[in-house]
Amino acid sequence: MKLRFLGKNSTPGDSPTLYASDRDSYVVQGWKVYANDLLMRLDVPEGHAVVEVPTELFEHLSKDGLPSGRIKNFSDPITLVTGQGTCIVQGPEMHDPEALSQMSMPGYETCVEIPKSSLVALWEENDGPDHPRTT
Repeated sequence: MKLRFLGKNSTPGDSPTLYASDRDSYVVQGWKVYANDLLMRLDVPEGHAVVEVPTELFEHLSKDGLPSGRIKNFSDPITLVTGQGTCIVQGPEMHDPEALSQMSMPGYETCVEIPKSSLVALWEENDGPDHPRTT
């Protein structure tokens, strides 16, 4: 799988990153979610992972041709928005060696692959009211 870097929201030691793939999907790299209380609220199928990323990370979707806007409808694959301005993203955990070789990922992070259609369906370019599901 070939990846195209769209953007990242970083602070020292943290590197949530968004990529577009050549498989009509996005790869979302973020912090592994270990909080049992949160994981117990989610239905995480075998082979899937849950990552936490800043909501601003999805602003980089505009570099893939989406209109300027933001995520307005929080549902799978973006399952929750936290009170700290981050969101919880769930999807198949990335194991593709070619894709992983194109990334720099600390041990406390992982990445998930999300079909473009699933993420684009949550995107709205207008400035109507948000509908977040918060933790």
